Amino acid sequence: MQKSSLLLAIALAFSGLAQASDVTINGTGVSVEANKTPVNTDKNPSAIAQLPAGFKPAVPGKFTVAVAGLNQPPLTVFSDDNKTLLGSEVDIARLVADSLGLQLNVVVTSWEDWPLGVASGKYDAAVSNITVTKERKEKFDFATYRKDSLGFYVKSGSSIGKIEKAEDIAGLRIIVGSGTNQEAILLAWNAENVKKGLKPFIPVYTKDDAAQTLALQSGRADAFFGPNVIGAWKAALNGKTQLVGSVDGGWPKAAHIAVTLKKGSGLAEPVQTALNGVIQNGDYDKVLNRWGEGVERIPQSELNPAGLGD
Repeated sequence: MQKSSLLLAIALAFSGLAQASDVTINGTGVSVEANKTPVNTDKNPSAIAQLPAGFKPAVPGKFTVAVAGLNQPPLTVFSDDNKTLLGSEVDIARLVADSLGLQLNVVVTSWEDWPLGVASGKYDAAVSNITVTKERKEKFDFATYRKDSLGFYVKSGSSIGKIEKAEDIAGLRIIVGSGTNQEAILLAWNAENVKKGLKPFIPVYTKDDAAQTLALQSGRADAFFGPNVIGAWKAALNGKTQLVGSVDGGWPKAAHIAVTLKKGSGLAEPVQTALNGVIQNGDYDKVLNRWGEGVERIPQSELNPAGLGD
């Protein structure tokens, strides 16, 4: 029992759960305390006019959005009450809801839950760092709002100097999310390596942020591969990890993160109009900049663009 408690304490100390009120990432100072104040925007008449006739939100009068509830700042981070979800994903969802003249209703869920929830109409949308992919476009519509940049992070002082291409992952144990585009990239790289006779990589799947951190710091994993802004936050917070390589989320092409909607629901166009409205009025930049994500801004939202696998 004492050993388990000690391991948990170590994990929390090195993870995003051990929050600091101020962190500097991508050259931008971020204050979680200041960011508790929401960024709101005005109604967008053009977006509202595009809502399909007879549109009935999942919850009357509200825009119900699924957000995976892992504590992974700056994308998602729980407030002091451990219930209220903050972060850039919630802020983006709020801008869309405001633009559509609806009240934001965030539903904290798991990564595994959002696809069925959106497809069934349980949620109006999912805003959870979801990358546009060829396979996902068969079931969902997308309105983009941010570049997808992925990073490889290792324990500070690691002998691993770089991970930038397929050969670099041979024989490594890499923390990656199941069902993510990061996993798809690693599996594609691994297939190339196996054909060349190189050692396969070993995927390491964990339940939460604390477990990821513990696996890396204890030596049970060699690297973490995920959204670069999450890795940058952790590295800035405690200095225990370092970036050794970055990859576009649509490897070998660029890909974008998008608001995800039920295919054919008629919501993609109004959401795109809402996003382009806040990009133009500056509220979009307020959100990204206050979370240190300005480097991932896009000039305009696109509908169902090329993504991973296209």
